Amino acid sequence: MTLEKKSPCKVNLLLNILGKRADGFHELETVMHPVNVFDELSLARVTRGFHLTCSDPTLPTDSGNLVHRAGMLFLQKTEIRDGVRIHLEKKIPLAAGLGGGSGNAATTLLGLNEIFGKPLSTKALYDIAATLGSDIPFFLQTKPALGTGRGEKIEPLDFFPALRGAAIFLIHPGFGISTPWAYQNLARFPTALNGTTGRAQKLISLLQTPDLRAAGKEFYNSLEAPALEKYPLLALFQDFLRQNGAAATLMSGSGSTTFALAESLAAAEQLREQFKTKFGETHWTAVVPLPH
Repeated sequence: MTLEKKSPCKVNLLLNILGKRADGFHELETVMHPVNVFDELSLARVTRGFHLTCSDPTLPTDSGNLVHRAGMLFLQKTEIRDGVRIHLEKKIPLAAGLGGGSGNAATTLLGLNEIFGKPLSTKALYDIAATLGSDIPFFLQTKPALGTGRGEKIEPLDFFPALRGAAIFLIHPGFGISTPWAYQNLARFPTALNGTTGRAQKLISLLQTPDLRAAGKEFYNSLEAPALEKYPLLALFQDFLRQNGAAATLMSGSGSTTFALAESLAAAEQLREQFKTKFGETHWTAVVPLPH
């Protein structure tokens, strides 16, 4: 039996860094929202061994891949002796701030747990996910969420009234931004490194009203400070999107994906056409309705 699973991505509507911790991680508060752009995973139970293949030849298929690490940890924790074969079909851009790899790892844990008759509880899956990476626990569920700690403490939230009927326009500029680089360079921006607690709750409150544009004014990402300085193209994208009617625009995660929210799918499609006229056809783009 082969199990086919879709692996979604996410955007951060807010990423507010609250300072560096003694353990080297950063304390933060973030509001994440699922986005229906998917990688695809095919998982199968086999006699022995762990076999991972990937449609993208630039991605490793050994322990350098989060799918491999997630699968091996699952087998260790469950003491399952059978083997696993997984194929990863990549469609989400890499090093994009969209959590593609994190989603792949979470989907691997959920898929293997399904194939092997659910030997692990939700709590056990969460514990594995949190050891693998800060964004991974978010993808074990399907709702928007507030993330705290280093991002791994997840509080699922109901879908937001402000985003009802809205669509998202994603732009990947063709280059990635290293997450470690983004965090290391925050030290040069003390205001961004040491944010004020409470921005997440303020945004969540606004998103629970019907006014998308009012909420959009509170979208914030501390990591834009180093990213937009090094890559001014991303700031040009945002200026253009605002001037052409986007209700909100922000860089997601550590970048480099920039996104815009529009009040309808038609408005988002029109924004994409305007963007292509201005910046050309070379960038990866996607327009999808937001899940609700």
